[in-house]
Amino acid sequence: MDDRYSRQILFSPIGKSGQDKLGSKHVLMIGAGALGSGNGEVLTRAGVGKLTIVDRDYVEASNLQRQQLYTEEDVREKLPKAIAAEKRLRAINSDVEIVPVVGDASPDMLEDLVVDVDLILDATDNFETRMAINDISQKYKIPWIYGACVGSFGMSFTIIPGKTPCLNCLLKRIPIQGMTCDTGGIIGPAVQMVIAHQSAEVLKILVEDWEAVRDSFASFDLWRNQYTSMKMGKAKDPGCLSCGDLQEYPYLDKENLSRSTVLCGRDTVQIRPPRQSELNLGDLASRLVKLGYVVKANPYLLSVEMDEQRVVIFKDGRGLVHGTKDMSQARSIYQRLLG
Repeated sequence: MDDRYSRQILFSPIGKSGQDKLGSKHVLMIGAGALGSGNGEVLTRAGVGKLTIVDRDYVEASNLQRQQLYTEEDVREKLPKAIAAEKRLRAINSDVEIVPVVGDASPDMLEDLVVDVDLILDATDNFETRMAINDISQKYKIPWIYGACVGSFGMSFTIIPGKTPCLNCLLKRIPIQGMTCDTGGIIGPAVQMVIAHQSAEVLKILVEDWEAVRDSFASFDLWRNQYTSMKMGKAKDPGCLSCGDLQEYPYLDKENLSRSTVLCGRDTVQIRPPRQSELNLGDLASRLVKLGYVVKANPYLLSVEMDEQRVVIFKDGRGLVHGTKDMSQARSIYQRLLG
């Protein structure tokens, strides 16, 4: 397929030299949901050299309306999104190295994954993870691209350490939507618009066309036909603990990491184990079946049906307790199943 990138090379800001640069670069993408699946496809088709995909969730039927890489088969198999994304993206472009990571993007994990990374792409759905991404970006001087959407509204901002304000600076100045896609819904075109903003910025940075990088905070509402672009240079705060004169990277402090989290407006609580470990899912499934539970399993997770809850337990020891927002109840259920 010698002409695979021919049309992209004809685009003069990229050209042959830019294409060669793309093929040598490594992108770390946090999240493989709506923004992640779309951005992952754009970058894989564009010929980025390596794409590491981190995601903590698995494919559900409600994802299919806007998460373009996934199918009904993925739902039936309860495939982790990172694994399902890898399978599709390898079929699109076998030249791109795809590295799936099924897990939560904790500060420790980010520290391990940023080695040789050229850019971090935000495709997550929560600010705890985004703030950790922000601090890891500042600590290791790696550009990252923020993106979010809900309803018909979306936003994006490109953060260059040492040059632009960071997300910690912006949160003092930018009103962030309180709704989530699970409370306010979302339409596919809003997702696609954010993907377009993010992936265009990724290409600019990877081909090193720094003058073309957007220095404004972009937001839009497609349903109300509104588009706003705000210059953010003055938002940079010298006293910011993430990017200021005395950087402390507060969001990389493991003491600040929530052990239990209600996921993105859903009736689901994520439980993080106190210590990182790898479960033997086969042994756990056998024990739970003997106790009378209905268990479905694949190599990455097992799903346990209960009276009012359904619990999904991952190989890394994390649990998703569906059917409750009560973190105390969720922890009790999780601990009972793990014995």
